[in-house]
Amino acid sequence: MAFFQAPPRLGNQFDEDPLAREFVQRVLPDDVRMKVDAEYRHLGDLAGGDLYEAMLADRTNEPTLVQWDPWGNRIDQIELTPLWQRAQRLSAEHGLVAAGYEGSHGRFDRVHQFLMNYLVQASLDIYSCPLAMTDGAARTLRDTNNEAVMERALPRLLSRDPATMWTSGQWMTERTGGSDVGKSETIAKAADGGFHLYGTKWFTSATTSEMALTLGRPEGNPEGGRGLALFYVETRDDRGALNGIQINRLKEKFGTKKVPTAELTLDRCFATPVIGTTDGIKNISSMLNITRTWNAVAAAWGTRRGLALARDYAKRRHAFGAYLEKKPLHLDTLADMAAEAEAAFHLAFATVTLIGQLEHGDGTDADRQLLRALTPITKLTTAKQGVAVASETLEAFGGAGYVEDTGLPRLLADAQVLPIWEGTTNVLSLDTLRALAKDNSLGVVLQAIDRRVSNASDAELKGAVDTAKRSMQHAQSWLEANLASRDGLEGGARRFAMTLGRTLELALMIEHADWCRANKHGRRAIAVANRFAQRGVDMIRDDVSLEDTALVAMG
Repeated sequence: MAFFQAPPRLGNQFDEDPLAREFVQRVLPDDVRMKVDAEYRHLGDLAGGDLYEAMLADRTNEPTLVQWDPWGNRIDQIELTPLWQRAQRLSAEHGLVAAGYEGSHGRFDRVHQFLMNYLVQASLDIYSCPLAMTDGAARTLRDTNNEAVMERALPRLLSRDPATMWTSGQWMTERTGGSDVGKSETIAKAADGGFHLYGTKWFTSATTSEMALTLGRPEGNPEGGRGLALFYVETRDDRGALNGIQINRLKEKFGTKKVPTAELTLDRCFATPVIGTTDGIKNISSMLNITRTWNAVAAAWGTRRGLALARDYAKRRHAFGAYLEKKPLHLDTLADMAAEAEAAFHLAFATVTLIGQLEHGDGTDADRQLLRALTPITKLTTAKQGVAVASETLEAFGGAGYVEDTGLPRLLADAQVLPIWEGTTNVLSLDTLRALAKDNSLGVVLQAIDRRVSNASDAELKGAVDTAKRSMQHAQSWLEANLASRDGLEGGARRFAMTLGRTLELALMIEHADWCRANKHGRRAIAVANRFAQRGVDMIRDDVSLEDTALVAMG
């Protein structure tokens, strides 16, 4: 009889995730946990069943741009895929954005919100993109306190009614470059009680959103970031016509193909200043804190999805006399993947937890300093882990991992955007240095690490604790030794930031593993923490020659 390999299957993505269940029990109070447990199981069931099957069936569908109607009228209408249409309804009904703002669980609102997204988003074809920008817009509007714009937009951004919920775009990138936003060429001309925007936005994600926050330079303002203003734009008018916006084309991307990413021309696009007519880059900081956190949690759910598929396949794939789950070398690979996946989860959710505390008013100045440093560190560290685990996932399936209609290559293609969206690794490494320079906040980061490792009591964690302490001390000594060298600081910024990120991850894993042992959850978490420690957390290189670096880099 001919052989046909059974594909991987997914079960309930909450019930089958020991880390998520442990985290919920450790972090959420009993009264909160009783309210949310059924919803987590429901979303876990959808993500491992119906939604996952729908995503595989919808694999070849992509959004399409219809620029003209049959009678020659320019309409620029983007048609979304069926799963995206379903994701919009599900996101509203479960409050995948709204839950972070409703106050139902106090300082745990954000933890609850992001746990729901962690459980379901891997089966929603990157619908997290518009949700991340919607969340960032809601936070920005609240922080800037523009009452008129808030009254208009917030009830819609935070609605649980699919018929009224809005999503928001984030239009920052222009032809002059993504990271150097200060070079924006969009001009804002005062008109009609607001401004008209003129320019080209080179990369706008989720262009079907009902509103967007964007940057433009009011006429007469100086060059650079301070001369830009942050604007609120509604994409269509009351008649449904586009608001001075032309959709030139949809981008042909390597991954995230379900996201309708477009190039836009703004020509008399009516816009309202969100807060003043200067300091636009400064005023998007609230938005970036949220969207970078979404990026980190996306790395966590992406690595978890790859690991879940690879683990199930190891039980189904029989080769060289045994199933892969019995092969020591294959298990060694899966163990490395699991360690990186769990590390990403811990760092992402430490940031989420801190955001929730501060938004609820339950935080100190030191907590605010920590979050400022933690946000870029978390995003850059988890993003790299997302790509690495996705790559190993494909390899775990052999040739099947390279065949498009298995759906597996999309894991890697979609993960590759994580180190690019919301600031590349190098950009965020430099941002980390800026964050630490302010108020000498490296001490706050090191205290957060030390507090977690010093409280560990389980003897099995001693080696991991020692590794974390050595790494922490090396990071501090490297920074002190290079403070006088601008080029030395910049040249080592990535390795320094990655070291802080991985050391934080290890400290969080130690804290979690110690709790698990004390609360009779066995030694699984201890084994994971020790595995991660063995993989290396200190990325810093001492005595690097800048001259040799340039010689090697450029030949």
